[in-house]
Amino acid sequence: MNHYQTLQVNPQATQHEIKLAYRRLAKQFHPDSHREAKNCDRIIALNAAYEVLGDQKSRRSYDRQQQLGQTSDFFVSRQARNAAAQQEYQKRRATANPEISYQQWLREIYHPIDSLVVKIIQPLEIEIEQLSADPFDDELMEDFGNYLDTCNEYWQQAQEKLSSKPNPAQLAGVAANLYYCLNHIGDGIKELQWFTMNYNDQYLHTGQEIFRIAGKLHVQAQERACAFL
Repeated sequence: MNHYQTLQVNPQATQHEIKLAYRRLAKQFHPDSHREAKNCDRIIALNAAYEVLGDQKSRRSYDRQQQLGQTSDFFVSRQARNAAAQQEYQKRRATANPEISYQQWLREIYHPIDSLVVKIIQPLEIEIEQLSADPFDDELMEDFGNYLDTCNEYWQQAQEKLSSKPNPAQLAGVAANLYYCLNHIGDGIKELQWFTMNYNDQYLHTGQEIFRIAGKLHVQAQERACAFL
């Protein structure tokens, strides 16, 4: 079966329809669902299919490959994403106009990002505690998904804010900590979003751990920034 057949959707299905189909089937065949239909092999196949079709860019590539009768691997590792992002960040810093005072950068860049990071990381423990009552409850999972959607919005705002102005040389350490903090937050959100789709605790634990590391980087940024406040 191709990925569309695995998810039981039409090749013309919308991204929303694909997401709903994946979530429905993942819940149906999940080993912890206590249903007769539980099937680990099906979960593996569903994950592979959604990893491709759930992303518009990889889905377009997959469709082109299908037309050519070929197959391809569209998974890009976190390490590769981080390396590419780091190269882009270093390039931007090397070519940016450095004419900005550290007071202005702290006021316009650091403080807004600091506030957004707190809004992302701080509620996670409570959100997971509420979800733990019954992870298979659709309403609880929907609430958790809404929290992650909000986190993603805050994360994008923080990313845009960090890239809007170059940091002064004396605040390079603060900027670096914020950069890596946001990089981890982005990966953590992706892991937690995968959990909401397939109920696999591994994604939940990985997302929590990545958020924990992001929290440490955030604290380090705060400690460095305090020297200039």
